[in-house]
Amino acid sequence: MSVERTLYHFPLDPASRQVRLALGEKRLGFVDHPVRYWEGPAELLALNPSGVPPVLVEVSGNRRLVICEARAILEHLEETVPEPPLLGRDPAERAEARRLQQWFDRKFDFEVASLLLHEKMEKRLLGLGAPTLANLRAGRDGLKIHMKYMESLLRERDWLAGKRPSLADFAAAAYLSVIDYFGDVPWSDVAVVETWYMKIKSRPCFRPLLADRWPGLAPAAHYDDLDF
Repeated sequence: MSVERTLYHFPLDPASRQVRLALGEKRLGFVDHPVRYWEGPAELLALNPSGVPPVLVEVSGNRRLVICEARAILEHLEETVPEPPLLGRDPAERAEARRLQQWFDRKFDFEVASLLLHEKMEKRLLGLGAPTLANLRAGRDGLKIHMKYMESLLRERDWLAGKRPSLADFAAAAYLSVIDYFGDVPWSDVAVVETWYMKIKSRPCFRPLLADRWPGLAPAAHYDDLDF
């Protein structure tokens, strides 16, 4: 039985982007439903009481399933649509992919994204005034440290967790792509990471992200350039 999917998401939200990349890699069509989550829309709150995107709604016959937030959605997709596998086929690679997912969703988010994206994006969406320079410096310093760590992994591996692209790569790409939207990724300092990003940026699943635009938030000039 066919499944109709609707994804409630914010285009510049890294968690939402992880799900979009996974859906695209698995070639699963879905209805795209952007939400202004910071306004607490009733439609989103009815689906997820936390008011946080993404939310995936699947309808199959008379069955309606609501899956809230990125980790639950990604696990659901792996369980219900196992091909292609996005955690790898080797147990060691699956464990490493899960570790790196957690790394980006917790450590990278806390030390980098929560600073840069709050100052560059959320303050503008919420009308909270100019960015705080100290937070921007801290976020950029943290980004350099994380990029060097990624560089050390990618010198030894084809992809972050091993031989094939995985949810670890999509987690990293989701965060970096939003930061790159605002022009804050120091690509010239991390040539190996830049090459990895060019590879993942060229995948079909990434193309919709390159078309993302949000009123009042213009992307960096190189954002959608595959050969940047």
